[in-house]
Amino acid sequence: MTEDGRQTTDGTPHPSTGFRPLSSVVRRLGPWRAVLVLCVTQILAWGAIYYPPVLTVPLIAADRGWSVTLTMGGFSFGLLIAGLASPRIGALIDRHGGHRVMPGGSLIGAAGLVGLVYASHPVTYFACWMVLGLAMSASLYDPAFATLGRVFGAAARRPITALTLAGGFASTVSWPTTHVLIEAVGWRGTYLVYAALLALLAAPLHAFALPRGKARFDVAASAASPAAPRVLPARGAAFALVAAAFAAYAFVPSGLAAHMLAIFGRSGIDAATVVAIGALFGPAQVTARLFEFALIRNLHPLWMVRFAVGLLLVAFALLGSFGISVAIAAAFQMMFGGANGLVTIARGTVPLALFGAAGYGQIVGRIAGPALIIQSAAPLLLAYVIERASDRAALALAAAFALVALACFALVRRPAQPVETCA
Repeated sequence: MTEDGRQTTDGTPHPSTGFRPLSSVVRRLGPWRAVLVLCVTQILAWGAIYYPPVLTVPLIAADRGWSVTLTMGGFSFGLLIAGLASPRIGALIDRHGGHRVMPGGSLIGAAGLVGLVYASHPVTYFACWMVLGLAMSASLYDPAFATLGRVFGAAARRPITALTLAGGFASTVSWPTTHVLIEAVGWRGTYLVYAALLALLAAPLHAFALPRGKARFDVAASAASPAAPRVLPARGAAFALVAAAFAAYAFVPSGLAAHMLAIFGRSGIDAATVVAIGALFGPAQVTARLFEFALIRNLHPLWMVRFAVGLLLVAFALLGSFGISVAIAAAFQMMFGGANGLVTIARGTVPLALFGAAGYGQIVGRIAGPALIIQSAAPLLLAYVIERASDRAALALAAAFALVALACFALVRRPAQPVETCA
């Protein structure tokens, strides 16, 4: 207790009010408060920056007199910048912690969203998306995974899975909310509301509620212990295969998110049914993540990601064999959602299992960089294929990228683990 009797350091109640100090309550949550904080801020970040362009880009294009392609190009440019910045952001989180890096991502994101409201020239508009690209590199899953890796070390798999459970609801929350806000205050007001949420809610949560602690990585002791789990070096063929696999896979959800519902519509399915089919994606993601969390959390993540990408290829085969009908489209969307839900977990857990917890933030950033760059190009490339060839050709191209991802994951070999012996 302090001399004035108003605060304690051991969590005992305040002598005059009977309430525990807030700092004590926060401390009692332990490192798992990082998961709670990031669950909230991930929904805010994805919901404010990543998902709204599907609804706002046509409105911005009409208001500014630009083409939709040019306007959506800003979003793709932002993803490119995020890919280039991700390795550096991961290294900064390793060194300084998410509580110092991620608040900057939220504040930069708020500034970028405000900039979009006033950007009346294409150059200024693209500059705003450059700012938002930096924000994405410091706000979305990869920096959140890096933060959890720093806090939990080798035990980060369950926290990562728990985080993705909440993240799976981001689109479910964002698209209806964005639609309501656009109806009420227009696209400009919508972005100003989201900027305020990032600056006034997400940034303070990152800065003041994320744990400051860091898991201890005693690499020398691990190497000396014959029973310690072995890891691969974060370089060479194994690392290149993992990075290539996630980059190839990133083409699929990015490209299909921009075009899949339109492809279903062009096949003859009515608009209301197409929207209903599209809504299956989010619940399928969350269901798959719950399945992982409850039943297969002890399965090595490399096997899990192989299964997930294999499931996606089965979904593509279903489309190719039977064509697009309401039932087939719904089955595809659920299988695609389930696969993507598991691959998202794998983005955090495969590098942790293969390359270890030391330097994890930088490892995740290096893997995320190529994936974000491919992700930025996918919608434009699929649009070109659809225009010059057909929807079927576009789906075949996406399936080819998924096949490359599975081949790369299949070629990765886990490090040989030590055999425990009895004395």
